[in-house]
Amino acid sequence: MAHWLIKSEPSVYGWAQFVKEKKTSWTGVRNAQAAINLKAMKVGDRCFFYHSNEGKEIVGIAEVVKTAYPDPTDKAGKAVTVDVKAVEPVKTPVTLAAIKADPRLKDFGLVRQSRLSVVPVSDEQWKMIMKMAAA
Repeated sequence: MAHWLIKSEPSVYGWAQFVKEKKTSWTGVRNAQAAINLKAMKVGDRCFFYHSNEGKEIVGIAEVVKTAYPDPTDKAGKAVTVDVKAVEPVKTPVTLAAIKADPRLKDFGLVRQSRLSVVPVSDEQWKMIMKMAAA
């Protein structure tokens, strides 16, 4: 099982709305690297749900329930989406500041490619952040 981080602005699509809907298609991703990451996702992979721009923190955990397929919001027909379901909130949100403050996370995609909306999370990074989220 691989791990990922997916980003959303809470004013556009936040954790509370995701939990209410239980499942969603992760549409609107147009960056080529983020699309490659979406295509690499497998059913059962876990994702951190990150509030970007406002809050700047990991607030929950999601799970991939359907692999990449054409994004219906892309009129050009090039983009892909995956379906994810809400699993659970984290006990303690993990802020971007806390992640950046830990030198062991300096290579984390959220730090290195901060504008990318879908980034891989290594097993080691996942364990570290889960520990931070359980505090």
